[in-house]
Amino acid sequence: MPARTRTSAHPSTPVLVAAWAAPVMVAGGFGLLSGIPIAAVLVASLRDRRSKHLRWFTGALTLAYATPLTMWLAGPSEAPSLTKYMDTPTTAVLTAAGVVTAVAHQVVRRRSTHK
Repeated sequence: MPARTRTSAHPSTPVLVAAWAAPVMVAGGFGLLSGIPIAAVLVASLRDRRSKHLRWFTGALTLAYATPLTMWLAGPSEAPSLTKYMDTPTTAVLTAAGVVTAVAHQVVRRRSTHK
C-alpha cells in the first residue's frame, strides 16, 4: 500500500495559535511582543513548501509589523514603546492584517483536514 501524502498545506496548531495571538496582542497593547508570534508564523510558512499562498498573507502581516517597528527604531521618536508610537489607524491595519492572516491559516487547515 503506497504512503499517502498531503497535497495541500496543513498549518499546525501552534502556528494557528501564533497567528491568532498576533492580532490579539497588538489590539491588547503589546505591540513589540507581538513580533514573537509573527516571527513564528513567518518561519512556519517559509519552512512549509506546500503553503505558497499562505506566504502572501504572512508576508503582508510581516510587512505591516516591520514598517512601524522600523520607523519607531530608526526615527527620532520619543515614544517609550511601539504601542505608544503607533497611532490608531496603524494599530487597526496591523490588527486587521493579523486577523486576515489567521483566518487564511484557519481556512487552509480546515480544507486540508476535510480532504
